Amino acid sequence: MTSSFPGDSTFQEINPAFTSHLSDQTNNVFPTEDEPLSLEKLQQLARQYNPTLTQAWTHVESERAKALQASLYPNPVIGYSGDQIGVNNTVGEFQGGFVRQEFVTGRKLKLSQEKFLARATAAEFQALAQEYRVINGIVIQFYRVLGSQEKVKIQQELFKNWQDNLLTVREMFNIGQANEADMHQANVQLQQQQLRLQMVENELQLEKERLITLVGTNLSSKPVSGNLVEDLVPLNYEEALERLLQKSPELGMAYANVKSDEIMVQREKAEPIPNINVQFSAGRNYAEQGTVYGVLAFIKVPLFDWNQGAVQQAQADLRRQKAQVRLTELQLRQRLAEQFQQYLTAVQHVQNYKNNILPESEKRYKTQLLSYEAARETWPAVLESQRDFFMRRLEYVDQLIAWRTARVSIDGMLLTDGLLAPQNVTPAGHIDATPKPR
Repeated sequence: MTSSFPGDSTFQEINPAFTSHLSDQTNNVFPTEDEPLSLEKLQQLARQYNPTLTQAWTHVESERAKALQASLYPNPVIGYSGDQIGVNNTVGEFQGGFVRQEFVTGRKLKLSQEKFLARATAAEFQALAQEYRVINGIVIQFYRVLGSQEKVKIQQELFKNWQDNLLTVREMFNIGQANEADMHQANVQLQQQQLRLQMVENELQLEKERLITLVGTNLSSKPVSGNLVEDLVPLNYEEALERLLQKSPELGMAYANVKSDEIMVQREKAEPIPNINVQFSAGRNYAEQGTVYGVLAFIKVPLFDWNQGAVQQAQADLRRQKAQVRLTELQLRQRLAEQFQQYLTAVQHVQNYKNNILPESEKRYKTQLLSYEAARETWPAVLESQRDFFMRRLEYVDQLIAWRTARVSIDGMLLTDGLLAPQNVTPAGHIDATPKPR
């Protein structure tokens, strides 16, 4: 690409890796049975199997094909001509042939080609946006599966805690420190925890199925392997906004469509410039008994229809698309502000849980345990503090998932839905003649 639209540098940086999607269709990137499902492998599989990427890149091919078709020169016309055939039972006065050619003026073919090339550029930005949606969607879902796996482990620990609680109540019942109602209550609490464990196991299966749909093919039953917790450089809103407005493929596509509409205005203004039709004929003049030649040239005079309506329509399309650029900028800014608010909230929660809430909750549990060993605290109180620590860990995992989701969205140009089919980059109202596009 040679355009200089906002977002173009991002396309140049990322496109070589992304455009390998079509050429890698036959490569086998499935992990082996002993190999875990890493994030890198999942991304490779998605580039190969996610159908929306095929749709996006074949749309680029379609626009390039239109550019080729629009640039082709009109075919010549070859025919036969005969005059006064059958007069006095003769073969006629003239028998011969002709060749007619239309010569296109006003750079019409070149302008039509440039317009569709600009649309192809818009389609490339659309394809890049789709790459972001798929890859970002995979990353977000990868972290959701990681979080679900961690929550299953914590709920299993909580289940053991409630089992220990039931055993403790039974022992207390045997020595007269608990009654039958306490036994029933402990059993109910254990059954409730079993339901909570089953629920998070079901949620884990759902998150895995969502990951499979984003990748586009079946995956092994092995758990995903990665780190939900990671030290990342904090984001700055102004820097994120500047990067978004400079490199967003959505904005790049809007600018490419402006370029296409600008060329469309030039093309429609050139439409009434008459093409020159020239016809050359040669044949036998039987009346004069000799070979004769003829030349015919004509043009269509734009007296009444000089394409004024189509020019006005193209100019209206251009004004609308320029407004679309500004609208896209404002929409991106609004979406970033909303996502950044979620990011900041998640970061604040993650840091507080990591530095204060979890350490304090763990210290409380360990203090209670030491007090129990010193006969200064009861075992049910120790179990309660342990449960509280587990619950804080579950909340921490939820905040980590929220933080990861917002962070990936901001880093990934706010594009996340990997199953959203790419939209047609040709806006309604543009002129596409058939079978000769212009």
